[in-house]
Amino acid sequence: MPGSSTSPPATPPTAEYLKVVVNGRAVVVPRTMPHPVSGKPLPTTMIQACEIAGVTVPHYCYHPRLPVAGNCRMCLVEYGTPVLGPDRKPVANADGTPKIVKAPRPAIACATPVSAGMEIYTDTPAVREMRRSVLEFLLINHPLDCPVCDQAGECQLQEYALDYGPAASRFVETKVHKPKQVDLGPRVMLDDERCILCGRCIRFTRDIVGDDALGIIQRGSHSVLAAYPGKPFDNHYTLNTVDLCPVGALTSKDFRFQMRVWFLKETNSLCTTCGTGCNLRIDSRENRIYRLVPRDNPAVNRGWMCDRGRLNFRWINRPDRLARVTRRPAAAAAAGPIPWSDALDDVARRLQQAPHGSVAIIASARQTNEELFLLKRLATRLDAITDALPRPQPADHLLVCDDQNPNSTGARLIGICFTEMGINLPRIADGIRQGAIRTLIVFGDDVLRAKPEAPFTEDIPARDFDAGLLAGLDCLVVSDVLPNATTALAHVLLPGCAPAEKAGSMTNVHGRVQRFHKAVEPPGEARPEWEFLGELVGRVAGEPVPKTVGGLFEQMAGGVPAFAGLTWEGLGDAGVTVSV
Repeated sequence: MPGSSTSPPATPPTAEYLKVVVNGRAVVVPRTMPHPVSGKPLPTTMIQACEIAGVTVPHYCYHPRLPVAGNCRMCLVEYGTPVLGPDRKPVANADGTPKIVKAPRPAIACATPVSAGMEIYTDTPAVREMRRSVLEFLLINHPLDCPVCDQAGECQLQEYALDYGPAASRFVETKVHKPKQVDLGPRVMLDDERCILCGRCIRFTRDIVGDDALGIIQRGSHSVLAAYPGKPFDNHYTLNTVDLCPVGALTSKDFRFQMRVWFLKETNSLCTTCGTGCNLRIDSRENRIYRLVPRDNPAVNRGWMCDRGRLNFRWINRPDRLARVTRRPAAAAAAGPIPWSDALDDVARRLQQAPHGSVAIIASARQTNEELFLLKRLATRLDAITDALPRPQPADHLLVCDDQNPNSTGARLIGICFTEMGINLPRIADGIRQGAIRTLIVFGDDVLRAKPEAPFTEDIPARDFDAGLLAGLDCLVVSDVLPNATTALAHVLLPGCAPAEKAGSMTNVHGRVQRFHKAVEPPGEARPEWEFLGELVGRVAGEPVPKTVGGLFEQMAGGVPAFAGLTWEGLGDAGVTVSV
């Protein structure tokens, strides 16, 4: 009720803050908040003040990362402002509380700025009736196809209809039937019948991506979403519109009709397609990954994700995955499977017998911090030269960076690489030619680069190595996930895991240390690299290695200055930035 505010908070508002009252509870909010695209300060709106107060205002067109449109009217609220006297100061009631006059009309919370002393009412009978009326209009022509809609279980129209909508329809006329299964582009399908014209997809594509490809055509009840005539909807970020769509109008062709979302297990993880390290969630069931969706992390990807990274997971289930530990005897051409313990004993024996300085390690900056730390410990013990393969690519203005490796920064901080990744590769190749390097360990990369390892991975020609050079080694130990030209020449082959099949941490190009978790089991005998690397280091160096990834991370934090003070639990779901 007007004038029923509680006592003000203990800390009085400063010039940069305002006191407002939301449903009778006083809160202090910033006077301005940054524009979601330009970052320029804009007046704080009612919906932002309600969010700070912990009050949810239902909405469709509003999104905190997009410019405000104010076209769905679902966020209508009532409000009141202090009565001002002739001296322009608030008039007080008899009990000393500010006298509030209620506005005669409601306001859309997404676009209405707050003012000092404003009271916002989000749950009055009038507000509930407004929400019911808005939903009634939205549902007039909306198809009742929830049982076959991909958005079922994640649909804001379903949720708000249950919470605020009418129990029955009064509409007896014939519904307007709009186009179905409109092929917008290579990755997105549109069902115009379900579209509520919120405009989120239009604003994201135009204002965030910079591709003015979508718009609304026709008029009134016949208005529909459409792509620019004669051009497919195709940029690096089209599938973000599927996430943004509050209903089932925009659907992913890759996920369409694949699985009900309430059956999926959700696992927090990272995108390993480039060095940005976008935060994502893996949705899986019965050891099968069905989709990757972005997680909101303002310090990294702000809830967006490129299409290439989002779809870079089908290769995990390739039938030719490396799933057996194999050893190629010196006197035989064919490799044969052996137990893990025998393989690690064999590798440890070879490394212990190798003269210092005769071993080289080529790691991959697609391995985790923990795995690179163990490889560095092994290199220090053996006096081995180390490096990793660079993977440059064109960058864009949004999320795709110029490094395909997701953990180049971690490789440099740990000491696998130094000022320039790949600078030691010619030295390693020359050492093999001259007979100084007789044992080569390759972890997670193809030094021959005969072909791309997975979809969406650009081929980069090898600069220094060829099959004849590797054939002259006394021992070639290789660990990888998929077969390639290097694994075919390995004397000992140790099958590793895809990022979705293990836990660990990586450091993105901006120095953000982030952890991820295991979502599915690896095939056959494949194991997380940090697990068997820990056993190998224990055999070679006789040093204790933690048996958990969290313990290994904290051991690394104690030995790598850049990670000093970090803990596994302290990384949380958003990560911690270190100096690079």
